[in-house]
Amino acid sequence: KTGQRTNMPFYRNKFKSTLLICLLPLLVLLTTPGCRQAERAAPGGGSREAGLPGMVQPEKAGPQSTVAPESTPANDSRPVLLAFGDSLTAGYGLAPGDSYPVLLQRRLDAAGYQFRVVNAGVSGDTTAGGRRRLEWSLDGDVRLAILALGGNDGLRGQPVADMKDNLADLIRQFQSRGIRVILAGMEAPPNLGPDYTRQFRQAYRDLARQYKIALIPFLLEGIGGRPELNQADGIHPNVEGEKLLVENVWRVLEPELKRGE
Repeated sequence: KTGQRTNMPFYRNKFKSTLLICLLPLLVLLTTPGCRQAERAAPGGGSREAGLPGMVQPEKAGPQSTVAPESTPANDSRPVLLAFGDSLTAGYGLAPGDSYPVLLQRRLDAAGYQFRVVNAGVSGDTTAGGRRRLEWSLDGDVRLAILALGGNDGLRGQPVADMKDNLADLIRQFQSRGIRVILAGMEAPPNLGPDYTRQFRQAYRDLARQYKIALIPFLLEGIGGRPELNQADGIHPNVEGEKLLVENVWRVLEPELKRGE
């Protein structure tokens, strides 16, 4: 018995040493830059989702940061124009100052419109995700909302009826609070077939007519499918593409601003 008590620490120490030697290569592998790079959040928030190049999973529900610190100080009391959408709104892959809500704020300021643009874009978000987080995005005196969701529904092949129901609910929630809505239309990937593509496109037109709201027919008009205006993923606009995106928004937004004066 004395021998057993004397040898037990030896066996325990030997086991610990062996375990450390076995785990050391794994620890080294996990701390190498190449391995850790896969764990980092993709630009715009979220982690990359397998099988959908350029798409990123939604962040936790909640409002995102305001678009431009220099133009949105804490005591800014201007009414809010809410940019509510997914990665196209959040500015995926772009520097903070290049996203369309920031460019839109500059355009509003230059034109003399007293609105504060708030970026409520969440990368990877779907219309269902938008419904779940809307309450967190309505802080402040929100007067106008640009609703730009549905692209991720299309990429995932979600039923058009479900997407339409979600958008309708969002529109009703905005309108019940006295918030005017501009709906930004999207297009479905052509690989889902002509019937799906047609129904997807028509859903936005039907909603705009039903709820009597302004419609941007296609948020990426003149941008989609043009490599020189998109990032490497072929989905998200680059800096030049973002400028055209703002033009697409402004063509519909400015008449609404004038109508509200």
